[in-house]
Amino acid sequence: SQVISHFSSIVSLWLSVISHSVCLSLIVIIMSSLKKRPAPAEEDSQRKRGKAHDSSVIPRNGAKKQEEEESKSAAGRFEYATGFGGEFESEALPGALPVGQFTPQKCPYGLYAEQLSGTSFTTPRVHNQRSWLYRMLPTCRHTPFKRIDRGLIRAEFSDAAGIDPNQYRWSPFPLPKDDVKVDFVQGLATVAGTGSPSTKTGLAVHVYTCNTSMGKKFMVNSDGDLLIVPQLGTLTIQTEFGFLEVPPKSIAVIQRGMKFSISITEPSRGYVCEVYGEHLRLPDLGPIGANGLANARDFEHPKAFYDGQGETTVEAARQAIKGEWEYISKFDGHLFRTTYDHSPFDVVAWTGNYVPYRYDLTRYLAVNSVTKDHMDPSIFTVLTSPTNTPGLAALDFVIFPERWMVQEDTFRPPYYHRNIMTEFMGNIAGKYDAKPDGFAPGAASLHSMMIGHGPDAATFKAASAEVQKPVKMQGNLAFMFETCYFLRLTDWARNTAPVQKGYHKCWADLQIHFDPTKKE
Repeated sequence: SQVISHFSSIVSLWLSVISHSVCLSLIVIIMSSLKKRPAPAEEDSQRKRGKAHDSSVIPRNGAKKQEEEESKSAAGRFEYATGFGGEFESEALPGALPVGQFTPQKCPYGLYAEQLSGTSFTTPRVHNQRSWLYRMLPTCRHTPFKRIDRGLIRAEFSDAAGIDPNQYRWSPFPLPKDDVKVDFVQGLATVAGTGSPSTKTGLAVHVYTCNTSMGKKFMVNSDGDLLIVPQLGTLTIQTEFGFLEVPPKSIAVIQRGMKFSISITEPSRGYVCEVYGEHLRLPDLGPIGANGLANARDFEHPKAFYDGQGETTVEAARQAIKGEWEYISKFDGHLFRTTYDHSPFDVVAWTGNYVPYRYDLTRYLAVNSVTKDHMDPSIFTVLTSPTNTPGLAALDFVIFPERWMVQEDTFRPPYYHRNIMTEFMGNIAGKYDAKPDGFAPGAASLHSMMIGHGPDAATFKAASAEVQKPVKMQGNLAFMFETCYFLRLTDWARNTAPVQKGYHKCWADLQIHFDPTKKE
């Protein structure tokens, strides 16, 4: 009986423990449930937000439908692939790219195959550039072109009046007045150039100022590649390959023949170099090694995106691209116009190595001297367009970014120089170390072949006497279009643009310090 009593006590204790544990577990579960469950008002708000973003929910009013459509059309708009010079492909609908061939008898989704050739068919493969576009309608479907006024765009540089060896500097180019709407194409103005697009030699330097988007207008430039350098305002560039968002301190390259339209949200200004000859490429690194300067992985290409993307019915997808578009062709320096009855941005998939791209200039990996002397500016080359002479560029695009200056016993600003190359400079942000005054963001300068240039008198005096210690240049970004050609100025650049007539006076106070009796 004692054993039975003892056993009964143990069982009772065990049941008590189990009961207590169960109660604790139930309490924890209830508290957890209460903690996770939102208050009624919050729950209702979450339910509404969930419906607004759930594509399976049918919208109950026009506002929700518009929100859903905008969200659907914006999804994937600013997505990029990375790399430079390789083969890329992108499709907005799965399986839109043919497999194993470029021109099947019938393309997926009822698309047309169209090749865009950036080089001749027989250009050696290492430099051959082309892409295949799979679009809703081919480019050829439009009415005849008619010539229109080209504004301040120029491509003829044979006028002897444009030959001028003087150093030039322009104050920041003024923005359009608020009561006059000017888009990117209308705001292009040619500063200088050489050669001709008809012979595919030379280049042109333009500036742009605009205060409105292109809207349902797009441009195709048959003359050359456009290297666009925003200084003020972000450009949203819709291309037939997809979208590029290009803020200041970034660049975009829209290569010859590519359809594009530019939108802005504020008055904008920048610079453009139009290259008539060889496409831009990365410079060789030589003894620098395999990495540095502008790395290929930092260049970004758009992913395929077409107007009406996200529509799932035949009727809605076809309706989305309908409507009149203005087609502007830049052709041998002149502008021509026609219209489309549909969106030009109808490419559902593409593949190839001839693509538009953007690059963030703040990613540039600068190299510099860590001992003595000011290095040649070629160490800051981002992109180059070569000539047939090795090392001689039709264009070197050079930047002067934030960097450390640590050289000892060295005149650190740019040295005085006479150059076989012509130098057009612009200032994107901050102060330029050779001329901290007079060269504001949005300004430009031109120092022509073999014409002397260099730091102004005040900069020379200060840099010659400074106590040298490591200094980080911050907040600055200038650039240079450097070319082996003479550049001839347009009439607008000489007489209408904001030329600083007294620019040469910045060197007037340089003095003779020579003393044959004193070496130091």
